[in-house]
Amino acid sequence: QVQLVESGGGLVQPGGSLRLSCAASGSIFSSHSMGWYRQAPGEQRDFVAAIVTGGTTIYADSVKGRFTISNDNAKNTLYLQMNSLKPEDTAVYYCRIILGGFVYWGQGTQVTVSS
Repeated sequence: QVQLVESGGGLVQPGGSLRLSCAASGSIFSSHSMGWYRQAPGEQRDFVAAIVTGGTTIYADSVKGRFTISNDNAKNTLYLQMNSLKPEDTAVYYCRIILGGFVYWGQGTQVTVSS
């Protein structure tokens, strides 16, 4: 069983930056996929970015060039660096890890982009 805890959300002005963290309670080194999703009020949960087997990174078109996903296996932590934030990036951000055939989700962290 792996528990995931996100942090780093908050209120930021348009054009600003935030770095989200997702700390895992156990080793995530052998994960097949580690990623971030987001859900705006009244909307479905959407894919944002992921690191898949082999270290390949994948991004949603809406965040390409602005967001960067990375991980630190020694710290069992997944990150999402978000730059040039826009109001439409406002959402609850969730990390998701697929490990040993199971899918684990964090509880989410709120990101609000507003002036």
